[in-house]
Amino acid sequence: MPSALDLRLEAAYNLITGPGGPIQVGSVERFGHQLPFITNAPTNLADYVAYFAAQHGDATFLVEGDERLSFKQVYMAARQVAAGLIEGYGVQRGDRVGLAMRNANAWCVSYIGILVAGGCATLLNGWWQGGELAAGITDSETRLVIADVQRAARLEEVEHGAKVITLDLSLPIDQAIAPITSAGGNAATVLPVLTGQDLATILFTSGSTGQSKGAYSRHEAVVQAIFNYVTQTASIVHLLTEDGQMLDIQPATLICTPLFHVTAEIPVFLQSFALGRKLVLMPKWNADEAMRLIQDEKCNYFVGVPLMSYEILVSPNRQNYDLSTCKSYAGGGAPRPPEHVRRLASEMGEAKPLLGYGLTETNAVGCGIINENYVAKPMSTGPASKPLVDLAILDDNGEPVAQGGVGEVCIRSVCNFEGYWNNTAATKAAFFDNGYFRSGDLGYLDEDGYLFIVDRKKDIIIRGGENISCQEVEAAIYEHADTNECAVFGLPDERLGEVVGAVVWVKPGSSLTAEDMCSFISQRLAPYKVPCKIWMSNDALPKLGSEKIDKVSLRNQYRAEYAAEVVA
Repeated sequence: MPSALDLRLEAAYNLITGPGGPIQVGSVERFGHQLPFITNAPTNLADYVAYFAAQHGDATFLVEGDERLSFKQVYMAARQVAAGLIEGYGVQRGDRVGLAMRNANAWCVSYIGILVAGGCATLLNGWWQGGELAAGITDSETRLVIADVQRAARLEEVEHGAKVITLDLSLPIDQAIAPITSAGGNAATVLPVLTGQDLATILFTSGSTGQSKGAYSRHEAVVQAIFNYVTQTASIVHLLTEDGQMLDIQPATLICTPLFHVTAEIPVFLQSFALGRKLVLMPKWNADEAMRLIQDEKCNYFVGVPLMSYEILVSPNRQNYDLSTCKSYAGGGAPRPPEHVRRLASEMGEAKPLLGYGLTETNAVGCGIINENYVAKPMSTGPASKPLVDLAILDDNGEPVAQGGVGEVCIRSVCNFEGYWNNTAATKAAFFDNGYFRSGDLGYLDEDGYLFIVDRKKDIIIRGGENISCQEVEAAIYEHADTNECAVFGLPDERLGEVVGAVVWVKPGSSLTAEDMCSFISQRLAPYKVPCKIWMSNDALPKLGSEKIDKVSLRNQYRAEYAAEVVA
């Protein structure tokens, strides 16, 4: 039966979406079905950003080191970027414009500038090496890339066919974006009038098939996803206000996860325009620095992969910081161990743990669980997020399984992505005909509609929120001349959830070591994809009757060995 918190959240939701409420919910036809649709949301991101930037004006929006930018300053800088892209670089409606840089004020300004110019913000993974960046650029047919100095250097080493604009992130924002704004354009530059059906973003997702796929979305889907989050946030704010825990300060949070990930992009960065929320950027994660920023900037909300809030929880320096303004420690991208949930709920003062479940392809919407509900059901990701998410557990034919039965977690909503760029087969395989997106996760719903993830169908590893394709790592290993066979799989890790493990059967007489192989892979893949443990074998790997490598038995065997090593 619903918990007391469920009933309170339902009452808050009904107040927010009811007659006269700030969020109005109607419906729209998709896939032959009527789907919920927020009717008073803007149709596109350019209008959304312009409206709320004007509304919040001189309030602080972005903080990076000593540089503080207001909502108005961010929008005006983005407007200059848009003019430069249009008149200086010939960007037209729908053109893919890549972003390859670390978290920075200039990333945020460039992202908005691309959208205002009518371009498609193509978010390249900042951890990728040159070859990976080139593959993403080529796959998305991107002809212009805005990069920081480090990513630009990687792109110089490979062929990709795009023009690269290099920004120096150490400079103040006006100087940092000068390579774009000085190329042409001004306040009189005519901007395109966008619709909800214009192309908005491409984000890259690692699945079971190796090379990352570019998931593209239209403006309508992204805006609806933002407002789905706004509805959830408004419900929580209503409860905090009722309980006397809502502080009379500007909302503020850290951005300590990469902006090229959907979690930082939509619920954190883009939602903050509507909330008037200050964002404090961390170029690189450090628990002590995070606590200092929470204290100094009076952050009231924290979100990151679960290991981040856990590192704050167990830090021996925590008592040296005043974290009293922070009321919520949210996580996403990986599950939390139940003991971590309990400790966060009991050892962080008035702050409570939250968890969200969503995917790149759903523009981050899915499920959420908070506070005492999370403590009561720490293995759950919570119920479907209102008002837009239609969550179902389906079998391989797209039919519902019995309540409590395990099936594929599927999500249908107006927030879902349109497809994978230039990959019709993958797009078709990702959806059932009735519009449900197939997550690749296996799970079940309990009697209260709470989702529990039990396994994954896709051959991927989730390391600290980063999806890693086993096939991609295997492909890199097979490039070594001494490799006969290999298998890559996830190994359990207390901090990161999983890390990459591999077993390699080498050719007879080879002197190749695990360290040699790691160095070899490091030249081809981003550091987070490099195995932390490689077992070198002199024997062929076990096979199934189909002659495929028996990865299940290998994974079980080496996970057990790894666990024994960790204990020892």
